[in-house]
Amino acid sequence: MPQDVTLDEVDRTILRLLVENGRRSTVDIATRVRLSPAPVKRRIDRLERLGVISGYTAIVDETRVGGFDAFTELRFGGDTPVAEFIQAVTGQPEVLEVLTIAGDPDALVRIRVDNVQHLQQVVDGLRRTGRVVGTKTLVVLSSWRRGDGTVPTTE
Repeated sequence: MPQDVTLDEVDRTILRLLVENGRRSTVDIATRVRLSPAPVKRRIDRLERLGVISGYTAIVDETRVGGFDAFTELRFGGDTPVAEFIQAVTGQPEVLEVLTIAGDPDALVRIRVDNVQHLQQVVDGLRRTGRVVGTKTLVVLSSWRRGDGTVPTTE
C-alpha cells in the first residue's frame, strides 16, 4: 500500500503547474512559487522519488491525427475481480484507461479507435474477456482537459 505523503502549499502549487505544463522550466516554477530554482528542483526530485510524480506525458490534439475516443461502461458478472479483467485487456492497445467506479456500471474503459468498425471490434473484444455481461458505449464528440492549454468554447 502506498505511503501517505505530506505536501505543503508550495508542493501542491508545483504539482498544479506541472500538470498544466509538464515541460514548464524550473526557473518559471520558481518564479511562480517565489523560491529560487534550486529548492524547487529539490522539491520536484522529492515528489518524483516519493512517486507523487510518476511520469510526464505529451498531450496530443487527437483531432489532428484522426480517430476518436469512446468510453464503454462495463458490467461484470458475479464476483469478477477487476484486476483479472484489467489483465485481460492489457494487450489491447486501444484501451487507454480502465476506471473502476462505485455503483452501476462496474467500470469505465476509455478507448481510442480509428473508426466505427474499429470501435465495434474493440467493444466485441471487451465482451469476449468472459467477464463482461453488459456494455454501453459513449462516443466523445469534443473534450476539454485541465492543463491542455485550450479554453472551452460554446460554439
